[in-house]
Amino acid sequence: MPKYFFNVSDGLNITDDEGLDCPSLDVALREAVRYAGSLLKESGHRLHLGDTWSLEVTEEATASAFCIDLQIRSSLASTAENVRWSAA
Repeated sequence: MPKYFFNVSDGLNITDDEGLDCPSLDVALREAVRYAGSLLKESGHRLHLGDTWSLEVTEEATASAFCIDLQIRSSLASTAENVRWSAA
């Protein structure tokens, strides 16, 4: 069974040294989403506008799989509102 590693990059990088055996990439994806949600619930209060957060999942044999990225940025509506106010 393939082993997947779940490494977090958020300024306090968390490296998964143990990994998790998953029967398929789909199962690894579900585990990654669950893990990401759990981590963000615990430490989301540390995130600020402009921050990025990433969970990279790698498969032991191929060293590649997928990445879940989170970027906190101003919304397009907020940007347009700021431009409108500054032009007035």
